[in-house]
Amino acid sequence: MRLGVLDVGSNTIHLLVVDAHPGARPQPAHSHKVELRLAELLDEHGAVTPEGVERLLAVIGDAVQAAEDKGCEDVLPFATSAVREATNADEVLARVKLETGIDLSILSGEDEARLTFLAARRWFGWSAGKLLVLDIGGGSLEIAYGIDEDPDAAVSLPLGAGRLTAGWLPGDPPDAGDVRALRRHARAQIARSVGVFTRFGAPDHVVATSKTFKQLARIAGAARSADGLYVQRDLTRKSLEEWVPRLAAMTTAQRCALPGVSEGRATQLLAGALVAEGAMDLFGVDALEICPWALREGVILNRLDHLPSQVHLPS
Repeated sequence: MRLGVLDVGSNTIHLLVVDAHPGARPQPAHSHKVELRLAELLDEHGAVTPEGVERLLAVIGDAVQAAEDKGCEDVLPFATSAVREATNADEVLARVKLETGIDLSILSGEDEARLTFLAARRWFGWSAGKLLVLDIGGGSLEIAYGIDEDPDAAVSLPLGAGRLTAGWLPGDPPDAGDVRALRRHARAQIARSVGVFTRFGAPDHVVATSKTFKQLARIAGAARSADGLYVQRDLTRKSLEEWVPRLAAMTTAQRCALPGVSEGRATQLLAGALVAEGAMDLFGVDALEICPWALREGVILNRLDHLPSQVHLPS
């Protein structure tokens, strides 16, 4: 069947169309995405602004049309941190359903972490052993750990790169005092959750998903996305520690010139790097591997797992 998954994230609205059936690897057929940066379209009360709602409706409408054009049998729509935490979330959801026909499901932060973990487990397989999975989005940081397909522990922290940039780093380049304050804040938040995971023992493999980690790995020397999904891409804590002060001294325009850094994400890259560095340090991670699959693939896999299937046993 051809499925579409519509991810209304804090940074990007992304429709991923795949050809899939239970037991098979989902095959990407089409990708339609717009960097809306919804996390930055909130007013002082935490509500999505009228302009933000109108832009969201327009982008979702375009995604719905794209899903129809590509022949999707079904669309799995969900929203994450920015909509989940907006003070007018119910109003936004109602407008979206009324004007686009899309009934957005709100994923909890824990569900985000669990579904991302599922995607990473399927990508790396059982031989990877105990996995620690890190994901930095626009609004939140998800952390999950386990040996099975459902993690033993999963948490979500309000440490997304977009959220932190908007709230802590107004300058371009940012003020050194602001960078230091954000570093302290991020590490204090992460440190509160470390004990939840360390009681399960050391992971066998640490992986990371999300655009932030992919771009950090790329500027640290990892292969380009054009080189394909199956090229191993790693990020070491040592290289990240070397890059953080360099990123802090750069303007947004200078970050845009770095390999693999998109214009829309350049502003957020420093905040994401501070969170990534803090997580790797506090969890004692010297190196991690970038996982090509993330939340959207987890949503698709979860859906396929719950489709009815027929098993014919030999007589």
